[in-house]
This record gives sequence, C-alpha cells and structure tokens, in this order.
Amino acid sequence: MTPDLQEIVEQAADLLRAPATLEDRDFHLVAYAAHGDTIDPVRMDSILHRRASEAVRARFERHGIARARGPVRIPADTSLGQLGRLCLPVRWNNVTYGYLWLLDDQERITRPRAAKAMPLCERAGLLMARQARERDDLGWKVADLLSTHPDVRAQAANDLTEAAAPDAPLTVAVLRTPSPEPLNPWQLPHSVLTTVWQRDHVLVIPASTPTTTTLDRARRLLEERNVPVRTGVYSPCPTLEDVHEGWLRARVAARTAAPGESRDWTSLGVLRLLRTAGDEALAQTTRTPGIDRLLSHQDLTETARTYLDLAGNVQQTAKALNIHRQTLYHRLRRIEELTALTLTDGQDRLTLHLALTITPHLKPEAP
Repeated sequence: MTPDLQEIVEQAADLLRAPATLEDRDFHLVAYAAHGDTIDPVRMDSILHRRASEAVRARFERHGIARARGPVRIPADTSLGQLGRLCLPVRWNNVTYGYLWLLDDQERITRPRAAKAMPLCERAGLLMARQARERDDLGWKVADLLSTHPDVRAQAANDLTEAAAPDAPLTVAVLRTPSPEPLNPWQLPHSVLTTVWQRDHVLVIPASTPTTTTLDRARRLLEERNVPVRTGVYSPCPTLEDVHEGWLRARVAARTAAPGESRDWTSLGVLRLLRTAGDEALAQTTRTPGIDRLLSHQDLTETARTYLDLAGNVQQTAKALNIHRQTLYHRLRRIEELTALTLTDGQDRLTLHLALTITPHLKPEAP
C-alpha cells in the first residue's frame, strides 16, 4: 500500500461522509479510512484479515461489480449483519484493478455525489495499474535470473540491481501447488521479488525482509484457494547472479516437502542428490533388480525403510511398526531374499537405504 492510495481513500471517506475501504480485484485490503463508528462484519473481517472471504466475494460479484463502469449499490443482508454499501469500481484503461467500498446503509450517497468521487477512483486505478506494471516488469527480470543462458542471467542481475537493489544475502524460496494458482504479489513486502517459472512460484527475499513472515504470508495467499502448498528454501545467495543455483536447490527442497510443509536445503541430507542428476540417472544408479522386487511389496518396503532409518535397532523398529519381534525377523529375512542384500553388511545396508530414501521423490516413470 502506498501513501498515495491511503490518501485517496481518506479523501473519498471525507467527500462521501462514509467509512471507505479500498480492495484490489482479488478482494485483498489495500487501504481503509474510518468516518464515524459505523461498521459491519464484512468490513471488520476485511480489516482484521486483510481480505474478504470467498463467500463475501461471490456474493458481491453477483451484482456485476467486475464489469461495472460506475457505482453499484449492494443491498443490506440482515441475516448476515451486512449493511448496505456502495461499490465504486477502480479502473484504468478499461481494466478493473480494485473496488472502493463505502458503507451507506441509509443510501445517503446519491449518484451525483458518488460521481464526484469517480476521479479519485481513476487516480487510484492509475496508481494500481502502474504498480502492477512495475511488478510485471520486475517479474520478467526475475524470470531471466533463472534462465539457462549465463548472459541473460548477467543482464537481468544488472538491471535488477539498478531497479530494485535488494539487500544481500538473499533467500530464494519456491512455493509449489498442484495447479498454477496465481499469487498476488501486492500482498507481499514491496522488497520481495516474485515470478512464476516452470510452474514454481519463486520468491527472492532480501536480507532486510523477514523470511519466515514473508513465506507464511505467501503460503496463506495460496492456501486461501484451497490448494496444498509445498515450500522449499535456500540461503544464502550472496548476489543476484547466485539466484539461479538457489532456485534449483530450493525447488529440490520443495519437491521433498510434504503438503503444508516448508523444507530448507540444509536439512535435506542425502536428498541433495536430487540436484545432481535427473530422475532416470538416479534410479539407475541407486536401484538394483532386487530392490525393484522389494518395492513391489509395500509392507516389506516400509519395514526396510523404518529398520534402516532407526539404524537397525530391532526393538525400536518393532515398536514403530507395531509388530512382534519375530514378525520383524521374518520380514527382514524376506527382504534379504528379495534384494539379494545382507542387512548386516554396511555397504549393502547403505545401498538399500539410499535407494529407499531417494525413490519416493523420483518421478513415477523413472525405471
């Protein structure tokens, strides 16, 4: 939110003598101004949570606000405690960038009075369009940092240094969703550079910006769309030229994260091997015909992985799997028969443990 937009909202509230709220087209709060003590649950939620709920959004959009070129009256809904309000579309060059809301349950704002506020909406639309264009331009530059061509990356780093000059060292984060959901960059700190590249939401976070708070905010923005989010983080990147490698490492971390989980590159251990080669090469390197036979038996695979994760401790493994020791011994013998590996041999145990650790993160088509 810029001071200019806050000033516009305050001017609108004073001009129309009503509480005002400016939201972007995704119904995220941009600015608000009080006028008296009138409030309802919709305005309260927008201010407290910095966005309107999906139910409110759907209810208001049914009145055609997304296509409106002038004021739209939204009637009260007493069953929800919602007061009547007036929506002034915030547009620029025939594009809707947001909505200016005025609480007006008594319908005191006449159309001539509302018309006097439309120039303020046009000014807000210009500012929001300009911010969107700046964000888009920076997004393309960040995408160039991830290019496979060194000269393109070098030029992008130089341009971004001149335009944004983020404080080093940098943190690179990847947020991955099953489908390419949009991430509204306006709701993130202005210092954060964002782009979408190869289906990844990529964030470049400068040292002066809190990483955890930023990632929590970005993750919530995506989870609001009812999609699971996997997050990977890599730091430190000393310069913008290092962002490409940081992205490759952060996306490995995101790949290994569970839905809703955030993983740091430094916590991956042997899973860092996913950065060194393609899935097919890793599968051919770590797996044997015997291990492939084992993988067709889910209970034995889980037993082997648990046993090796617990450093071969029989008592702890039986407890973790909730089985009797004799059952565990029987399974271990069966695992050795299938894999042709000896679980008392260090090298064989390493071979099996590596394959079982890497395999769940390989693409299904990898042999």
